[in-house]
Amino acid sequence: MIVACEIGFWVLLGLGLLARYLFRLRRLGGVLLLCVPLIDVVLLVATVADLRTGGTATWSHGLAAAYIAYSVVFGHRTLRWADQVAAHRLSDGPPPWKPPAGGMARARYEWGIWLRIVLAYGIACGLLGVAIWMIGDPSRTAELSAFMVGLAKVPAIAVLWPLSYTLFPKKAKVR
Repeated sequence: MIVACEIGFWVLLGLGLLARYLFRLRRLGGVLLLCVPLIDVVLLVATVADLRTGGTATWSHGLAAAYIAYSVVFGHRTLRWADQVAAHRLSDGPPPWKPPAGGMARARYEWGIWLRIVLAYGIACGLLGVAIWMIGDPSRTAELSAFMVGLAKVPAIAVLWPLSYTLFPKKAKVR
């Protein structure tokens, strides 16, 4: 289901952008882009239904929570970036926004990304915690607790990027 939702995300995004910029069907493109978050709802409903009907939690249930958390935190930003790229390439729009090239501005940008990663981790853990509480059977949810611990590696490793830009800032390029 997670793979299907991921494919559905990119298919709806691509169709929405093609309709909007290549075929000049702005309304249809807007409707398709508005449907992208519904993929997360489908995934959430499928995951909850599986666990509520007696399923034992696996790493895929944890991955579903991480996917939903990523979409909540980074989804709008990803859609905006894709929209800028499509407008530039398909409709002669302005070039997409780029992050600062160097200096402390880049370090601040990277710390902001890292804080969003921490927020996504917190949301994923919150979803997993609710699932553990709802099921109320530690023998069926042990995998979710283990997934939370393993998922903590993501923000722990991701902190290396902003830290490197802070300790070893690249010289800012003039654009």
